[in-house]
Amino acid sequence: MAIADMFRPAMFVSLSVYAKPENRVRALSLVRLSVNLGFAAGPTLGGLIILGMGYQGLFWIDGSSCILAILIFALTVKEKKRIPLAAGEIPANINRKSIYKDKPFWLLLFTIFIIVMVFFQIFTTLPLYHHEKFGLTEFQTGMLLSLNGLLVFLLEMPIVSMVERKGLNKIKIIAYGALFVALGYFVLLIDSWGAILVVSIVFLSFGEIFAFPFSNAVALNRAPKGQEGQYMGLFTMSFSLAHIACSKTGLDIIAHFGYLTNWVVMGSLGMLAAFCCVWLNRMLRAENK
Repeated sequence: MAIADMFRPAMFVSLSVYAKPENRVRALSLVRLSVNLGFAAGPTLGGLIILGMGYQGLFWIDGSSCILAILIFALTVKEKKRIPLAAGEIPANINRKSIYKDKPFWLLLFTIFIIVMVFFQIFTTLPLYHHEKFGLTEFQTGMLLSLNGLLVFLLEMPIVSMVERKGLNKIKIIAYGALFVALGYFVLLIDSWGAILVVSIVFLSFGEIFAFPFSNAVALNRAPKGQEGQYMGLFTMSFSLAHIACSKTGLDIIAHFGYLTNWVVMGSLGMLAAFCCVWLNRMLRAENK
């Protein structure tokens, strides 16, 4: 899986070849749309396959679907190569500054790390909370998670297109995403009403819609020519580190202090990410003066 996940930086960088600059955010959203469509259908299909064929059948079908995806990709997607620039056409103002000295980019990485770590509680501690507090079955939790995928599938592309048409500040949109993620956990403090679980999923879904596609776009646009792979490699690493940290952090807080404390901590981290967006926006404005 670690090797398989290495395709992500290359996939993001390839969008600079396959998509025009003005369509880049929508292209990123389209990639995410396909992922969320699979995520919306995956739990339901997986459950049906397990019921009918068991886990062994699930593993055979999963492996076969990956091989089928490879074949479809190889047969239908033709590689586009960049046309090398002549010596006299090479821009003289290409930024060769080390990526490790790019302070706004590192602040963006820290911000997205926090947002992702908080958001991905949806896959770790939140399902446990569904079962232990409200007695939900695996199927009911799967339906709630599918609601997240369905909302992202239906709403992300229209929202991204609207933001692009109006030319809204992408950093501010990411900040709104962080606030929605924070609200998704703060509302769980109302633990006497089962429907609050649906409200939480809706808030988290909007947080994902606002934060993830635009952070991808900001990171890719931040990369100087020839350094896109470095930038997107570090960007995807922040997601991986957040995956590692989210379950350990959340489960330790729950073990020592309970679920409500975890929701307060996660909501507060979401607010911290929103503050980091404000700071990042000021840094970028100062840089552009």
